[in-house]
Amino acid sequence: MAVTAAAVQSLRKKTGLPLMECKRALTECDGDEDAAVQWLRERGAQVLAKRADRETSFGRFGIYASVEGPAGAIVELKCESAPVTQNEEFIQLANDLAQQLALGPGAATADELLSQPSPSQDGVTLTEQKDDLFNRVREVFNVGRMHRYEGGCGAYSHNSGTVSGVLLSVEGGDDTLAKDICMHVAAMRPKALTVDELSEDDVATERKVLREAALKEGKPENIVDKMVDGRMRNYFAETVLTEQAFVKDDKTTVGKTAENGGMTIKGFTHWELGAE
Repeated sequence: MAVTAAAVQSLRKKTGLPLMECKRALTECDGDEDAAVQWLRERGAQVLAKRADRETSFGRFGIYASVEGPAGAIVELKCESAPVTQNEEFIQLANDLAQQLALGPGAATADELLSQPSPSQDGVTLTEQKDDLFNRVREVFNVGRMHRYEGGCGAYSHNSGTVSGVLLSVEGGDDTLAKDICMHVAAMRPKALTVDELSEDDVATERKVLREAALKEGKPENIVDKMVDGRMRNYFAETVLTEQAFVKDDKTTVGKTAENGGMTIKGFTHWELGAE
């Protein structure tokens, strides 16, 4: 059947794809717009399969968080080039992934998350949203790391989420304080929330280095261990979030700042793109 210009324009508006592709899809599907949409998706899936092994070294972090929310989440969405990270639909997809991970039934894998409904598009799964975007942009997108915390959360994304992202699990406080502490995490890169959560191997290695250094200084054996204990406090102040001097007020620690703001920090996730 003959395909009208109006029908082609309507399909183009719906899919965002070039006019000639829309015309071909409608021709193949006898003018049925819904069938043409499905035909375009299937064609896009074939192209995607051929390009699936392309490197995705750029991307951004989608984050969903609120101190008063039921849960928070962070999701890494990767792409092939830097310009795509600023694409509004790509940003929306990243944020939709995080929102669904936070508020949906949860997901252990990227495929499990992608099979769930899109928060911003009725009747569309996140896979379909992702594939439709691929059809328009023709870049491979991969969902990378994902993490979810139950309960209230704060968040911060550096350089609009294209460099690093921080998700903070909290109880109490407010969004402003939570964001300030997230910004501290991004700047100071703590290794653990508390001293007890530090890697036992890291602590043992640091203690060994400090002990050997003290012995080389000629310090008596009977005071070396006390010296090491004192110097370990400096190590903790550099590596443990609650022990670090707060970047906005170095006269106090992050732990004290949170406590004074009525906030308990329960955990944090800090990711940088390209650093697993």
